[in-house]
Amino acid sequence: MTPISAAPPQIKPTWLQTFKVYLEPPTLRMLMLGFSAGLPLLLVLGTLSFWLREAGVDRTTIGYLSWVGLAYAFKWVWAPLVDRMPIPVLTRWLGRRRSWLLLAQLAVAGGLIAMSFNDPQVALQPVVWGALAVAFGSATQDIALDAFRIESAETDRQAALAASYQTGYRLAMIWAGAGVLWLAARAEVTGLAGYQHGAWQVAYLAMAASMLPGMLTVLLSPEPVRLAMPAAKNAAQWLRGALIEPFADFLNRYGKQALLILSLIALYRISDVVMGIMANPFYVDMGFTKDEVAGVTKVYGVIMTLVGAFVGGVLSMRFGVMRVLMLGAVLSAATNLLFAGLSLRGHDVTALIIVISADNLASGIASAAFIAYLSGLTNINYSATQYAIFSSMMLLLPKFLAGYSGRYVDAFGYSYFFVGTALLGLPVLLLVWMASRARQA
Repeated sequence: MTPISAAPPQIKPTWLQTFKVYLEPPTLRMLMLGFSAGLPLLLVLGTLSFWLREAGVDRTTIGYLSWVGLAYAFKWVWAPLVDRMPIPVLTRWLGRRRSWLLLAQLAVAGGLIAMSFNDPQVALQPVVWGALAVAFGSATQDIALDAFRIESAETDRQAALAASYQTGYRLAMIWAGAGVLWLAARAEVTGLAGYQHGAWQVAYLAMAASMLPGMLTVLLSPEPVRLAMPAAKNAAQWLRGALIEPFADFLNRYGKQALLILSLIALYRISDVVMGIMANPFYVDMGFTKDEVAGVTKVYGVIMTLVGAFVGGVLSMRFGVMRVLMLGAVLSAATNLLFAGLSLRGHDVTALIIVISADNLASGIASAAFIAYLSGLTNINYSATQYAIFSSMMLLLPKFLAGYSGRYVDAFGYSYFFVGTALLGLPVLLLVWMASRARQA
């Protein structure tokens, strides 16, 4: 009887090998593509509302226009098309992933150009149509880019790719938030008071031009190698492969664990998301000025998130995704208690810096590990559809609960609210532990 040889033990990479992954071409490409993904979001939400208000658009209308952002929540609806449907000419030239990426980037740039050439003070509807084009183009880019990232490297590299993606994404948000306001201010004609459309036109044209590095990256990147898929013989067969099989595949692969995994996905970011809705009102009520909030939370806070994403990527490669997933869950819940302490302390910039440092560092670590975890759940044949479902699901319940956060603060105050959001993270710890045990079984 032939003895069964034991599997060779896995050799952990050295720290030098771990850090070198950030210099590999797939990781560097993800930095540039992450920038393209992060750029459009604020340009159709936060920054756009600033522009519209300055142009004299009433707040009620601005509120309704925020529904443009629903494109991101329902991107899973057309994710199967992005996953399976070829684009005439482009797919033959670039491949399935890169063709969809380039088309989406062109839609974003075109929408931004259309917005820049229309003055909302004169006619609001063309600006809205341009914003819709940007939102749908951006959501489509997210679908294709998630699949491109998952298919571009092995599982042990996904955390590093996620960290690099987040870095580019956060840098783009600084550029699309603070940067566009800085450009608009510099483009104003000296001596003219009030709203100037020309200044916003310059700023939004600059944002459209900022999509070019991402387009160039797509053109110069290799198309990920995919497993051969059987050609569909008719529409029914194509729909089955595009819509039904991605769902069935996940259930078949994970069986009884599927419900546990879906519960973890739905709840993992609940503590952060519910707390985040009341963060800005909290700063105002505590007496922090706009300059203090902008400097500490929008610039310094983003830097700390980038550091956290980098640390999360490194730790995930070194110690495994599930351990860092647990660490991120613990830190995300615990840092909400720091906000409770700050609410009792009041206006204290030093304390705010400490709280923001800890909170954003924790958020970066948790996000890097969570993205790597989601990436590992997908089947390469359905990566775009499955990842779009996961990334949409993780916000549905938290966003729903967050709608009641203002009422809770009015009834019980900030201290109880922040403690409550920390307690929301306790079930997550149990789910991560159970998912980790199930993974080892």
